[in-house]
Amino acid sequence: MSDSTVRLTGKGKGKLGSDGDRLAATLMLAGAVLAMLWANAPFGETYEEFWELPVGVAIGDWSAMFTVHAIVNEGLMTLFFFLVGLEVKRELTIGELTDRSRAVLPIAAAVAGLVVPALIFVLFNVSTGETDAWGVVISTDTAFLLGALALIGPRFPSRLRIFLLTLAVVDDIGALLAIGVFYNSGLDPLPFVVAVVIMGLLALVRFLPVGRGLSYVALGGALWIALLLAGIHPTLAGVAVALLIPVFPPRRGDVERAAELTQAFRESPNPAYAAAVTRSLRDSLSINERVDQAWRPYISFGVLPIFALANAGVHLDPETIRDAVTSPVAWGIVAGLVVGKFVGITGATALLRAMGKGQLAPGLGLNRVAGGAALSGIGFTISLFLVPIAISDPETQNIARVAVLTASVLAFFAGWLLLAVGDRIWPPRPVGAKLIRPFDPERDHFRGSVEARLEIVEYGDFECPFCSRATGSVDTVLEHFGDRIRWVWRHFPLDAPHPHAQEAAQAAEAAGMQGRFLDMAVTLFANQDRLETADLCGYAAGLGLDADRFMEDFRSPRVARRIQDDRLDAELMDLSGTPTFFVNGRRHIGPYDSASLIRALEATPGPPPRGTPVPLGR
Repeated sequence: MSDSTVRLTGKGKGKLGSDGDRLAATLMLAGAVLAMLWANAPFGETYEEFWELPVGVAIGDWSAMFTVHAIVNEGLMTLFFFLVGLEVKRELTIGELTDRSRAVLPIAAAVAGLVVPALIFVLFNVSTGETDAWGVVISTDTAFLLGALALIGPRFPSRLRIFLLTLAVVDDIGALLAIGVFYNSGLDPLPFVVAVVIMGLLALVRFLPVGRGLSYVALGGALWIALLLAGIHPTLAGVAVALLIPVFPPRRGDVERAAELTQAFRESPNPAYAAAVTRSLRDSLSINERVDQAWRPYISFGVLPIFALANAGVHLDPETIRDAVTSPVAWGIVAGLVVGKFVGITGATALLRAMGKGQLAPGLGLNRVAGGAALSGIGFTISLFLVPIAISDPETQNIARVAVLTASVLAFFAGWLLLAVGDRIWPPRPVGAKLIRPFDPERDHFRGSVEARLEIVEYGDFECPFCSRATGSVDTVLEHFGDRIRWVWRHFPLDAPHPHAQEAAQAAEAAGMQGRFLDMAVTLFANQDRLETADLCGYAAGLGLDADRFMEDFRSPRVARRIQDDRLDAELMDLSGTPTFFVNGRRHIGPYDSASLIRALEATPGPPPRGTPVPLGR
């Protein structure tokens, strides 16, 4: 299941980033190893004894009793499922899954990655009576998946990471549906009706003027109890609450209000303004994003390692190992996760590409997808979570846990081998020397003629002072060559030195959707020290743009993806600074004053002519 999600803000990283992915996977692995050592130590019997300790709650004549293991698997894991639900809601509402054309390949691959492993498991266990345990093999542990990808460290992993994260969301949806529909203990109608009523109340919480957070917590707790009494696994309460929490991009009015209050606080610092600024900044983001940002580190670095410690402790005596080697359940799990995930994901991707139904992002080849598909066989968290739910016999549960751990190890090494060997046989495209994506008049922002024989492509950002100065050089070059040249702009915001560059790029793209990209670009370069959101809205107003449409486009996934694509191209070409120029398709090294660029253009063969001329200022 997914424990990290790509955010389409142009940064090309998940919430945790590669370092966070690596740390989260390391902590989970440490929990699993510690559990194994504990269960097989001379005092190994204390492992089961500890997790089976009863913990009771009593109020008057009412009491409830749980084991420590149940508190982890049914209590703490509710928080994990809550974050999964937040991710699913966000991706379906404003994320990658809103664009069918971009999502068709990972969606199809994810569905095949759910179905094929389940079929393989069933084929192995038709005669064993354990076919109902097919759910153990359907889910990918994305925390381990992303951690493994970070540990393997293939060159230019961002596009593979985005593909796998999109796939993981669909994988999450399938696994959640399987748990809710197929792994319940029988439905009790009355508590189920109560649960439905509570969900209706949860849907109305967003309209409360105050106390929304407390209301979500209280109603979420009530829903957990209702689902438990109804016979549905209570962890799904976390998913239900998350799906009913609204998510939206920041609204123009909220952003402007925050900017006004910040300016007021700057002019007159006092506690009242400080509190108002804090509230306005909080309210400008959806509850979904605020809660995800606040709770994800605790889940990734706390809950999941504890879950691993509570569920990976298998006593590996010779008898258990012998039974696992000869068990159809074990072989079904290993084959389902290791072979089924690989065949399902890779096969579906290759088939759709061959049919012309989908395209992989530039720089993402089928060999990379195959490596990611192999890593998707790491089915740790939800596989172990479902073992005691799907399998009743304790000995078979132990065998299944051994198989899950074995499959996860095999999947890691298979993914590592495919990525390492695949990159040797099909190395990533040449880095930096050539422009990897040719000029596209339907997509690119440019000045000049489509049929021009000379071309300059510039990767830059609007807060970079060198890019601003280079604009004068480009103007001189365009004047020198006239209709024989075109200049193409592509985004490469450098977030660390230029913290406003990303939003400036979004503003330029939003203006471009109203036909004023170059006008906005000139304005941004002229005001590089004033690129706050309120400033950008002011520049849009000054250009006569539709303010509401500008703000909607400014925060739209389409704009974010456009900038993200340019960023990933820059990464694939190993660009590290701005501005970077490509002259007639080849990277320009050296000074970029107008005289140097003119000499480079005259010395380098130009691209073939394309199409018909278009007016300057596109």
